[in-house]
Amino acid sequence: MILTLAVSGYRSLREIVLPLDRLTVITGANGTGKSSLYRALRLLADVAQGRTIGALAAEGGLESTLWAGPETISRAMRSGQVPVQGTVRRDRVALRLGFAGEDYGYAVDLGLPVSGGAFAQDPEIKAEAVWVGESLNRHNSIAERAGGLVRVRSGRGEWRPLVTGLAAFDSMMTHATDPSQAPELLALRERMRGWRFYDHLRTDRDAPARRPRVGTRTPALAGDGADLAAAIQTIREIGDGAAFDAAIEDAFPGARVAVVQSGGLFAVTMHQHGLLRPLVAAELSDGTLRFLLLATALLTPRPPEVMVLNEPETSLHPDLIAPLARLIARASGAGQIVTVSHSAALAQALAGQGARTHELRKEVGETVAGMDDPPSWGWPKR
Repeated sequence: MILTLAVSGYRSLREIVLPLDRLTVITGANGTGKSSLYRALRLLADVAQGRTIGALAAEGGLESTLWAGPETISRAMRSGQVPVQGTVRRDRVALRLGFAGEDYGYAVDLGLPVSGGAFAQDPEIKAEAVWVGESLNRHNSIAERAGGLVRVRSGRGEWRPLVTGLAAFDSMMTHATDPSQAPELLALRERMRGWRFYDHLRTDRDAPARRPRVGTRTPALAGDGADLAAAIQTIREIGDGAAFDAAIEDAFPGARVAVVQSGGLFAVTMHQHGLLRPLVAAELSDGTLRFLLLATALLTPRPPEVMVLNEPETSLHPDLIAPLARLIARASGAGQIVTVSHSAALAQALAGQGARTHELRKEVGETVAGMDDPPSWGWPKR
């Protein structure tokens, strides 16, 4: 489980450190930085896939994602006594992402390239670290990367080089995971690769979930929900079909969801109380289809260690918020769930289910969570 999430220099997240729980909800008004926090967590997962540089390029490049405010915000600026203004920069430009888990922590420091060329806009990985415990310090680090050198600590506490000349666009999480010399890096990388994100489940008229598709065993629903029918059938065969049916009954009393097969194609149908025939997926409302997608994702027979939902309440009728909260809470018994939502009703319902709640707000352009005692945190040195 992720115990702490830390982000520095990313969009409105100048410096934020958040404690996470088994069930956490991130909420706040529009424009307070919820989506930035979600994308920062997704960027962390991209590190383990070797996709960080490409993911930043898709957002317009590193410079377009960097914190645009002053390096430091004085008390006078916060109170409005003086205008917000820049000063002579003391630290290097950096976008830093990190997390601490129940056993290991990881952080990466991305910066601007020092040389030109055709790829001069690509960010460089300046430093990385893996450690044991909740906060990095000089005593608990077990793997470090500075420039092109990666070194790991032996069982006797001695440092030894593992990789030299690592390219600035490559992460030690993808190029230094030696199973014999750095098994902790390998284990952590595979766990990060297993994190699951849902932020663009499609429910539009042309959504792939509305059409019959060839079905194969599907333990995890695709990010766009395309394999909905196969994923539901997989839950029924190797998962908790009774829990799925109970979630549908909770949201739509008297309704039943079935998967029909014809010529190798799988399709979803829904029997609703009072109707003489079942509705096919193409006939379902956006909200109904979205709830089916969320129920399928959350009741996966192979739950990930971490699942992140971004605005799952989109298109849902207010009557479905409470059933959704109960569904999310149930799923958190099998893995950590982080929900990012601008719905006060969903945040309140999840808090009633025991969720830790962080309500973000803006102060002088900076996203803050308003905690009096945030977790301790240290970044790796370049």
